[in-house]
Amino acid sequence: MLIKRLFGSLLLLRVAPIGCRGIMACEGNQCHYNTTKKTRYLSQAEAAALDQELFNDYKFSVDQLMELAGLSVATAVSRVFPSSTHKSALIICGPGNNGGDGLVAVRHMTHFGYNVGVYYPKRTPKPLYENLLLQCEKFGVNILNDLPPTEEIKQEYQVLVDALFGFSFKPPVREGLKPALDVLVNAGLPVCSVDIPSGWDVENGPTLENSLTPALLISLSAPKLCAKPEILKETKHYLGGRFLPPGIIEKYKLKLPSYPDQSQVVEL
Repeated sequence: MLIKRLFGSLLLLRVAPIGCRGIMACEGNQCHYNTTKKTRYLSQAEAAALDQELFNDYKFSVDQLMELAGLSVATAVSRVFPSSTHKSALIICGPGNNGGDGLVAVRHMTHFGYNVGVYYPKRTPKPLYENLLLQCEKFGVNILNDLPPTEEIKQEYQVLVDALFGFSFKPPVREGLKPALDVLVNAGLPVCSVDIPSGWDVENGPTLENSLTPALLISLSAPKLCAKPEILKETKHYLGGRFLPPGIIEKYKLKLPSYPDQSQVVEL
């Protein structure tokens, strides 16, 4: 009987952590993991304020954060839709920082073995974005000047990356970007959305009858309110934010999951 009790205790010790996810919180300059607290979700105003603090108080540069974000996006996409099964990918980029994250992800995805195309209809006339696009060209990425018909996209690509709109989006969708959003919604291919599914309300989720339903969402820094499980439902959800300073985590009372080993992303 004693041996059976000891064996049962050992089983409990091995099984117990499986249902828990480590949650990171910080006090001062020290971060620790707590398995009893749930992930916190940011409002649109909080997400904007957090970004500004990273720029102004912590002296992160835009291109620095884009590089971290884009690597996180490419890593999460490769976890869920690896190049071994989804060899060709089309990244649809918008005119803001979300589109810049997408352009960085493109470069990393070429390293991960994908054949990548980019559709970037409203190009931002700033050196940072021009350089990112040039890097894509130098890496042999197919830059599409015109958006092919939906049926052609379905034949050519196996996964789409939605880097069209970020957390600053407010409706309505501009006319020049509607065809890009329509392809994401109607192509019938798995869509991986960067930070916010394009066209969604940042806090309330999909508001239109024919809204985008991504297969994967990659939240950046911290998840936003529209990324709650009851809104995402069957959408897989990854977080890429392993760069936040302890002071930011403490100030916004973020409850972030622990990242495995040296990984830049974690599944929520």
